Formats: sequence, structure tokens, C-alpha cells
Amino acid sequence: MDSTLETEALEVRLFLEAIYAKYDYDLRGYAAAPMQRRLAAALTRAGVEHLGELQHRVLHDARLFADVLHDLTVPVSELFRDPDFYRSFRERVIPILRTYPLLRIWHAGCATGEEAYTSAILLKEEDLYERCQIYATDLSQQSIEHAKTGVYPSDRLATFQENYQRAGGRSELSKYLTIAYDRIALNEHLRRSMLFFQHNLVSDHVFGEMHVILCRNVFIYFGHDLRQRVLAKFRQSLCAGGFLCLGDSEQLTRADLEGDFREFSARDRIYRFRPGAQQGA
Repeated sequence: MDSTLETEALEVRLFLEAIYAKYDYDLRGYAAAPMQRRLAAALTRAGVEHLGELQHRVLHDARLFADVLHDLTVPVSELFRDPDFYRSFRERVIPILRTYPLLRIWHAGCATGEEAYTSAILLKEEDLYERCQIYATDLSQQSIEHAKTGVYPSDRLATFQENYQRAGGRSELSKYLTIAYDRIALNEHLRRSMLFFQHNLVSDHVFGEMHVILCRNVFIYFGHDLRQRVLAKFRQSLCAGGFLCLGDSEQLTRADLEGDFREFSARDRIYRFRPGAQQGA
């Protein structure tokens, strides 16, 4: 390898090691070429030329770290992303949620908010929205500010509509949005029972008595130890019988399933919290 390329690769490795050591976010397994492109964007945004300088600033400024993490992870979300999951959620989880007089749902790592709005639409269609409080959190303040607007590019509409229909939508998606100036704006009434705010899954407080936690496609960024720490917070947050929903490339360990979680829908990565239950219960 060219000595310049070797030096650049070393700088990237040291930068990612520093982030892991300081903030416990493990990005070291990312493919090299995409990571270098994302780091270039982070350098431009921060107004610095060298990765060493960015590393120094990130280690001393947690807010800057949040912005840089936003650049490095490139939040990806859609309305009704992974439609099969939402169809299963509607058919299997919703009947159980109907038995609760009040519902508390937490979207942990909500990115730019599309999946939180998905829950709002689904709950509206199941006549559960009026008794529900949805909390949507993310480490990136930039993502949270975007999520609060509920505004997305109109060129995503066809994908959103297809996802909605495949997920078992009961009406037309157009009922929940308006289109103007090449933008999709989700209707204001969807935000009445939603709270968006910045939150660090690693270091911030937990939320109590949650009936559902959706943390989909977030664990893929974490190493084993960090996953276990976050999972411990979810245990503190979930009520007995509550649901934990992960992304399709994520799953709980055998030890977790032999402990206090049970597979509710293995294919859809939906688990049920059963503290103190015996295996097979």
C-alpha cells in the first residue's frame, strides 16, 4: 500500500478507536471506502482540514460528536420501512395493546422521524392513537429538528405509498399528508401525541413503563458490551409483557432469551419482556 494511503488508513482507524474509547460507539467495522466519504463530509461540516484536528475537537465537545456521528451513520428511514414488520405488528401486537387503557411507545434512535410517524398512522387506523403517548429520541439534534417538522422530499412518496400498502394500510396514505413545493408534509394531527427530543441511549435516563420500545437498525452500530448496556436500560423501561422491536439484521442473544425476553415473532425481531418468567413460559 502507498505510504500516503497507509497514513490515511491509520488516521481513520485512530479516529474511530478514539470515538469508541470516549463515547462507546463502535464504528470500526464499517467498510473503508464509505467511511472515508462520510469522514470527508464531517471534515467539511466542521470546517477543519485534518482528521487529527477533528479528533481533538470531537473528544472535547460532545455536541460536535453528535453532529459528526450524524454524518458518519447517515440516518436512513422511511414511512413503513420493512412493511412486513409493520403488517406483523398490526396483526399480532396491536390486539394485545388494545387491552391497555393507556399506551406508551418509545422510538429509540428515531433518526429523522419517519418510523415514529408510521406508528402514529398505524395507531390512528387502529383507533388507539388517542390513548397513546409516543416518545421519539435520537442522539443527533439535527435529526430531531428534522423529525419535528414532519417534512420530507416528495420524490420519496412512491416508496412511502408502496410501503404503506404492503404493511396493510387501511386507507390511502394521502389522507395523512399534503404535497407542496416538492415536499411532503405529514399532517399536524399526527404530532399531537408525539414528543421528539435528543437523548443518548448510553448515558441518559431511562423511560419507565413503556409498552413498546422500537429500536430498529440501531444496535448494528454498537459493539457487544454497548448493546448489553442499552438492553439493560430497555429492561428498566419496559413494563412486564412489553414489546421490544429490533431491526431485521439484529437479534437478541441466547442468554437474553434464556433470561427475561421471549421471542414473540422471531422473523420480525419482536420480543416480549417477561421478567422472572421461566423458559418456555
